[in-house]
Amino acid sequence: MTEHLDLPAPQVRERLARGTSGWPVVALSLLVIVLSVAVFVIGVRQEGAAAVASLIGLSLVLALAALGTAAGLTPVSPGEARVLQLLGRYTGTLRTEGLRWVNPLTARRKVSTRIRNHETDVLKVNDADGNPIEIAAVVVWQVEDTARAIFEVDDFIEFVAIQTETAVRHIANSYPYDSHDTAQMSLRDNADEITARLSEEIGVRVAAAGVKIIESRLTRLAYSPEIAHAMLRRQQANAIVAARSRIVEGAVGMVEMALLRLAENHVVDLDEERKAAMVSNLLVVLCGDRDAQPVVNAGTLYA
Repeated sequence: MTEHLDLPAPQVRERLARGTSGWPVVALSLLVIVLSVAVFVIGVRQEGAAAVASLIGLSLVLALAALGTAAGLTPVSPGEARVLQLLGRYTGTLRTEGLRWVNPLTARRKVSTRIRNHETDVLKVNDADGNPIEIAAVVVWQVEDTARAIFEVDDFIEFVAIQTETAVRHIANSYPYDSHDTAQMSLRDNADEITARLSEEIGVRVAAAGVKIIESRLTRLAYSPEIAHAMLRRQQANAIVAARSRIVEGAVGMVEMALLRLAENHVVDLDEERKAAMVSNLLVVLCGDRDAQPVVNAGTLYA
């Protein structure tokens, strides 16, 4: 069962930012830089001091304008996004690949949207029966909402790591390592169901950070070393008991069938005492660990 979490509603959600292609801006900035150099050269060749000062000042203004405009150029690589802030306010997210241009005054934070893996350390916890076990898991995740990943938590990578470990501990505490009741799920026998619930619980926990869980798998599941030997002997004993029960069940069915066929075909008439002896002999033969040693009766059946 997934643990209920009362998480606060997100204060911000991702929205696409308005950005234009950066290549026209590159061309315009280069043109203005060339114009600025030309004005500067013309200015220094002037005779009058006023003309020289004005032209040189104009060239500096043009150069600063070109550099300021070029400061808005933002490269966006595949598998990443840029979160934009203007004076502390979230203004949108750039996801379009290539060279883009945005307001030069905005702060741009890079966020990877690639698929990532996180593998927990080997955790020592108690299962539902109180037995100490060692468990570890790997989680495949991806940032789905960049705004929530940046603004809803301090560090979304650390947040995913901590919440994953918490979910793994909770799942381990909720189910026994091994169960002899077919109606009860166990960590060892129901790996697919357990990992599905683990993915669901981690997804609920990290949703506040705008993270999507793609898959999770248990990478280690074992009893702790201090009880591993005792638990192995218990598993072996349980396996022997289960096998014996199956053998006895089959042997009883075979004895019933043998007695029924003998009676139907009138092969031999046995009284209750001889039936009991026959049943005993058949069960010894069918349920014994060793091959039975036949005894040849040279006399009569009742000898």
